[in-house]
Amino acid sequence: MAGRFPLPVRSDLMTSASTHPDHHRISPVFLGLAAIMAVSGWAVWSGLAEVTGVAVFFFVVSGWIVSLCLHEYAHARAALRSGDESVAAKGYLTLNPLKYTHAMLSIVLPVIFVVLGGIGLPGGAVYIERGRIRGRWKHSLISAAGPLTNALFAAILTAPFWLGAMADVPFAFRYALAFLAMLQVTAAILNLLPVPGLDGYGVLEPWLSPAARRQAEPFAPFGLLVVFGCLWIPAVNAVFWDSIGNVMQVLDVTDLDIGYGYDYFRFWQGEPELSVTPLP
Repeated sequence: MAGRFPLPVRSDLMTSASTHPDHHRISPVFLGLAAIMAVSGWAVWSGLAEVTGVAVFFFVVSGWIVSLCLHEYAHARAALRSGDESVAAKGYLTLNPLKYTHAMLSIVLPVIFVVLGGIGLPGGAVYIERGRIRGRWKHSLISAAGPLTNALFAAILTAPFWLGAMADVPFAFRYALAFLAMLQVTAAILNLLPVPGLDGYGVLEPWLSPAARRQAEPFAPFGLLVVFGCLWIPAVNAVFWDSIGNVMQVLDVTDLDIGYGYDYFRFWQGEPELSVTPLP
């Protein structure tokens, strides 16, 4: 999610900061997460039965945090190209998840929601100096960049499905990809809701009247809580998951793939019994 940071900063200092190589160097934290994703993915692919569930767990969690980093990086990169050079000095271009606001809200809470409910909670935030940016389209693009990154990540993860290239892919790896892709879809859809505090509202906000923006602003800190409160309503929850299922079907990923992926992910409950063999 993209936020605001209204403090004025000298433009000459920001120009220097935006070009400093340390502000663009990929963080070792992100590289470590990518390495965990790669190693755990290899373990899942190799079919090491004694660690398959644990490997799926680490593959999904590390992949999910990597996607959070890419989501926020997309916001920051779009802001930099639109005129806010302050994002570089704040470390947003290093892909370090610890730079995206509070670690609990940015990383821990989204992971907890994945474990408990199998849903991709939008996490993290980059604070944009909106006063440096001119043009409503630029403001909308900055807000849209994050969810679009989740959508792109989902398309990449599901490419073997919709390209018909799953014939030789181990079942456990197939299910792990399906579950991780589903998290990307939920994050993209939730973030694009036109609710104050979410990216979808950020896309619309530049086009609203000043009066409408002032009325919506007090609700921004509670927007995500309202959304998840609504998801506790059975009718709303059913519509939400039906929408997720429809998107995944377009990507040629079945409910069976996602369900087994979630079961593998929750390895402490025991690995699932594959009673049905999915079609490649």
